[in-house]
Amino acid sequence: MMITVVFVSSFVSGSTTTILFIFFRGLKQPDKSSATMKTLLKLQSLKSLWIPKSSCRLFHKQPKLLAPEPFSQNESIRQGEQQVPEYFNFASDVLDKWSQMEKDGKRSSNPAFWWVNGRGNEVRWSFEELGFHSRKVANVLSDICGLQKGDRVMLILPRIPEWWLVNVACMRTGISLILGTSQLTAKDISYRLQACKAKCIITNDMVASAVDAVASDCQFLKTKLIVSEGRRDGWLNFNELYKAQPADHICVKTKIQDPMVIYFTSGTTGSPKMAEHSQGSLGFRPVISERYWLDLTPEDMMWCLSDTGWIIASLGSVLDPWVFGSCVFVHSLPQVESTTILNVRKKVIL
Repeated sequence: MMITVVFVSSFVSGSTTTILFIFFRGLKQPDKSSATMKTLLKLQSLKSLWIPKSSCRLFHKQPKLLAPEPFSQNESIRQGEQQVPEYFNFASDVLDKWSQMEKDGKRSSNPAFWWVNGRGNEVRWSFEELGFHSRKVANVLSDICGLQKGDRVMLILPRIPEWWLVNVACMRTGISLILGTSQLTAKDISYRLQACKAKCIITNDMVASAVDAVASDCQFLKTKLIVSEGRRDGWLNFNELYKAQPADHICVKTKIQDPMVIYFTSGTTGSPKMAEHSQGSLGFRPVISERYWLDLTPEDMMWCLSDTGWIIASLGSVLDPWVFGSCVFVHSLPQVESTTILNVRKKVIL
C-alpha cells in the first residue's frame, strides 16, 4: 500500500487553514496490529489538527457561500446536468460582471486589487477601475502593436501592477500570453521566443538587455514594449502608450477551447516544454470548482507569493480570487523575506 500525504495551507479571513489529504493506493484490510494500521490510527487521533474548527467555514452552515452570486447558475454544469458553454472569456464573463455588481451596489467596497511596495507606494483598484485600465492596455496591444486574436505575447515582469493589466488585456483581445520569470537568461528567452513564436515581448529595464542580445535571432518577434520611466532604443514605451489610449474597448468573443495562456515547464531534465491552457481549462475551471476549495467571499483578500512566471501566480493572483470577487493583495517583494511577509500580513490582517 502507498500512502501519499499532502499538506495545503491558505490564508483565509485572518486565519490559516491547513488541510491534510491522504490518498490510499492499493489499500487492503491490514491487521489492526500491523504497522500500517497503527500509523493510520495515529493519524486519526490527530485529525483535529488538520482542519482547526476556528479557522474554517462549514459549508453546510453557510450554503450561500458555496457559489459566487454571478455564477451560481453554473452549478448545473458542474453536476453534469448542462453542457459547458461554447463561448467564454474571463474578462467579460467574470471581471466585468463584478464591475457591474459594484455599480449596482451589490459588492462591498473591498478593492479588487491592492498593491504595495513596502516604501509607502500603493495602488488600489475596484473591478470597475481594473476594467478601465485593462481596456487601455488592450488598445495598446491591438491598435499600437497590431496584435490580433490568436497572436502570442511574452510577458516578463516582476510583481508590479502592469503585470496584472497585461494579463487582463490579453484576455480582452484573445491574445495568448506566455509568462516568464525575471531570472531567465538571454539563452532562456531566445529559446522561449523561438519555440512559442511570440510577436511581442513586454518586460522592464532589468531584462531588456538580455532580449536585445537575442532579438535578431527571433524572426517572429516584431514589437518590444518596455515598462520604464525612460526610453530605450528599439523599444516602445509602455507607460507613454498606455496614457495616450482611450478606455473604450470591446472584448473579443472567445470560444471555451481557445488558447489563453502558455507556460513553459522548468526544464529540469531537458528543454522546457510548452503547456497551453484554454479559456476553459484555466479560466472557466474556477467558475465551477474553486468555490469548494478556497471558500472566499467578496469581503476576503488573497495573497499569493508565487513568482509571476509560474502558473501558481495566475491561479492565486488572478483567476481564483477574482472569481469570488475577492481582493488580490500584492507586495512587490523583490526578494522573499519571511520577516517582511509576516509584518505585512500582520498590518493587512489577511
